Amino acid sequence: MRFWKRASAVLKDNNSICLAKLARRTSFRHPELEAAIIKATSHDEFSVDYKNAQRIFALIRTSSSFFKPFMWALTKRIDKTRSWVVAIKGLMLIHGIFCCNIPAVRRIGRLPFDLSDFTDGHSKSTKSWGFNGFVRSYFAYLDQRSVFLSCNAPGDDGKDDRETDGSSSMMKVLAELQRLQALLDILIQIKPCTDGMNVRLILEAMDCIVIEIFDVYSKMCSGIAGVLVGIYKAGKTEATMALRVLKKAALLGEELSSYFEFCKDFGVLNVSELPRVEQIPEEDIRELEQMLIEKISENRNNESYHGNRAVAPLDTPPMEKQEDPNKFSKTIVTQDWVVFDDEFKAKESTAEFLILGVDKDDFSDVGKTDCIDPFAASQNFPPLLLGCHNDPTMVSNGFMELEYYYNQIPPASSTVENQRNWIVSV
Repeated sequence: MRFWKRASAVLKDNNSICLAKLARRTSFRHPELEAAIIKATSHDEFSVDYKNAQRIFALIRTSSSFFKPFMWALTKRIDKTRSWVVAIKGLMLIHGIFCCNIPAVRRIGRLPFDLSDFTDGHSKSTKSWGFNGFVRSYFAYLDQRSVFLSCNAPGDDGKDDRETDGSSSMMKVLAELQRLQALLDILIQIKPCTDGMNVRLILEAMDCIVIEIFDVYSKMCSGIAGVLVGIYKAGKTEATMALRVLKKAALLGEELSSYFEFCKDFGVLNVSELPRVEQIPEEDIRELEQMLIEKISENRNNESYHGNRAVAPLDTPPMEKQEDPNKFSKTIVTQDWVVFDDEFKAKESTAEFLILGVDKDDFSDVGKTDCIDPFAASQNFPPLLLGCHNDPTMVSNGFMELEYYYNQIPPASSTVENQRNWIVSV
């Protein structure tokens, strides 16, 4: 029975090769490339045709014009097959293309074929369900890997990185680390789960999976090391996200150790040649947690400090003048912003307005009433800061810099008309 099954598989492959060679060459079809794909994805579960696989990789590296015919031929073959052998060989082939590092791979997006519900049609379900699960898991990873490559396609990233600040750059790195951890979660689900799967093709596929795991895990560890270097200057949001990534990495390290022990027992050769998985130290996690607690406490103190400041919002409606004109506590109405009930110092002469760059002769049309400087320091707050931000016309209270909380106030003009718009004499 096994002999006739193998003979039937060889006959199918030979017929497919003959039909491929007779096909006309177009932008989507390349007869020689199609024949190599059929040979590399044959129905023989006891051998892997590395020669034709390497030939395919070499052609695609040579010219991007081979990539479109490759994807068309491979998609057509995988969509038609009901053999777990052909499906796994096809997935290994596309996996190898991902490692070629060519620009066309980054533009694939989702894979053009679907093996999420693959079922082998040449064996009983009781014998093939383990192979079906292996094919589905392998496809799920490669599909997500293709999406990940598309999201990180090179474009104007260099320009964007120069225009963004350090906080945005760290958030971008942390988001990429989370995607790498999601890929690792899918990778460790790819493993034989039933008896009778210790065949050569499965072992070859597991070798590819183990190498891929170490590649993704090393990228994740390198990214975490870079984040920890600059985490002390990060904000609370970045620190919280980094702590989540660090805890997930520690959990993945333990799961990978168990996964590699399983692979050793199963007989995967590459596991014995790879280094030991480095675990995330508990000290790093505790130190990051302590730093996050300190940042939260610091932010709360700052919010409490800012909450006691006498700052009026820009959209506050104008206040009416107080009824008693003899009181020092007055309400000053301005065009741009409002200062609420403060004790202002009465000016004995208009000469004291020189701090605003106003000549006393400009107030010739003002009555003999005492003018009040709305920017003068009160008795309860620190003195005024003159020339704030290198502008001699800007005067702000030492306790609060209004420019920090509001939109920038345009400097006052030295003309009498503009002065009357933003200085109100009460």
